[in-house]
Amino acid sequence: MNAHICGIGWVTGAGFGWGKQGGDCSFSDLPLPHLTRKDVFPEPNQRFGRMSDYTKLGLAAITFTLRDADLETWVEKRPIGVVASTRLGCLATDLEYHRTVLLNGGGLASPNLFAYTLANCFLGDAAIQFGLTGSSVAINETDVDGLGAIKMALEDLAMGEADTMLAGICDLDVPDAFVDSISLRPGALFLALTTAPPSIPGGYGTVSLTEDGGLIHNGIKTNSLTGLVLAVLAGRTAVQPTQHNTTLDSPE
Repeated sequence: MNAHICGIGWVTGAGFGWGKQGGDCSFSDLPLPHLTRKDVFPEPNQRFGRMSDYTKLGLAAITFTLRDADLETWVEKRPIGVVASTRLGCLATDLEYHRTVLLNGGGLASPNLFAYTLANCFLGDAAIQFGLTGSSVAINETDVDGLGAIKMALEDLAMGEADTMLAGICDLDVPDAFVDSISLRPGALFLALTTAPPSIPGGYGTVSLTEDGGLIHNGIKTNSLTGLVLAVLAGRTAVQPTQHNTTLDSPE
């Protein structure tokens, strides 16, 4: 089964944006941007300011992906699911919450931080913000190719669990206490996948699973998330001119 890629959005240390906006997605060693509500939503959003940094990161990338796929606005709830892979999850939030617990014998423990001490919290915020009723899950990314979420989303589509899925990754910077033992390039990136052919020619091509569990994009096997993103963004030039509103470094 082929799934059509209809949107892509990202937040990395090199910048943030979405496919039709232009620019490239690069996971760099640079610190992640400090996201504000105005960076993500043009209209007021009281919830955003109270979210943890991990939740803001994931929600922003999902927002940009839905915007790119023309799925951001909605009237009725939609059976769109989300699969998010992560290596660190909400570890940074857990540590921050624990520091508040240590103060005054736990008397100053932050209820706001406690509400975000689950790796899938931002998926709930995305469901509320965009009326998503499909299954949403955060998985531990263990594959070196970084394609775990994409593969799981394709399996859900093949089983008819949904006709549209969002899939990607989300990780903050490594906390200081773990910089010597964990190495990763932080950021969040999501793709919108659908079984429905595009109503107009274009898009970012198709992806499918091979019998041995590999991934094929437009008939060519891809071995990593980085390679897939490069191919997806390169293909958009055949659909519409690239508008370089965001300048980003080349991916790793």
